[in-house]
Amino acid sequence: MGIGQIVGQLAGGMMTSIQIFVVTLVFSLPLGLVVAFGRMSKNPVIQAIVKFYISIMRGTPLMLQLMVVYFGPYYLFRIKIGSGYRLWAAFIGFVINYSAYFAEIYRSGIQSMPAGQYEAAKLLGYSKSQTFFIIILPQVIKRILPSVTNEVITLVKDTSLAFTISVLEMFSIAKALASSQTSMIPFVAAGLFYYIFNLLVAVGMEAIEKKLSYYN
Repeated sequence: MGIGQIVGQLAGGMMTSIQIFVVTLVFSLPLGLVVAFGRMSKNPVIQAIVKFYISIMRGTPLMLQLMVVYFGPYYLFRIKIGSGYRLWAAFIGFVINYSAYFAEIYRSGIQSMPAGQYEAAKLLGYSKSQTFFIIILPQVIKRILPSVTNEVITLVKDTSLAFTISVLEMFSIAKALASSQTSMIPFVAAGLFYYIFNLLVAVGMEAIEKKLSYYN
């Protein structure tokens, strides 16, 4: 098999990796903010539940979480699952995992804001929600962007863990091709794909950071 054919087959797996990446970001970023609110809640029950959830997500391997999401419905409730559920299980597993990480990043950013800004906004007649979304959140986003960028780059590489539940993303295809061809070329090609993907992500995040530089 020529290099062109190998790249062509890997490209199909790359599309699945991109799907996992995009869906995870679209849902985990806003969900992470909701989780952060729960983590900072004055209600001790809500705070304890959310804290436990974050602890589980951060304290256990993502690979294990994907397996629980995929096999859990059958082992716990005897619900029959088909092969079509594999990709959905990957989406769910990645979203709930990354939401926990983003929640802690949001929390650190929100709690780093000076109390004086809340007091000044109150004197100006802003409500609590207006204060947060108009004044606080834009500054928080600027502060946490480097940490978010690190997590996003990690996410690109973590998409390869979907092979755990037999999702045919790029790494799974590269591994199968390398085995059938007894060659390292598929792994090298996959490595280049991941590198270029991460490079594009890094450039994009840097551009966003520059646009927010007016908060400096």
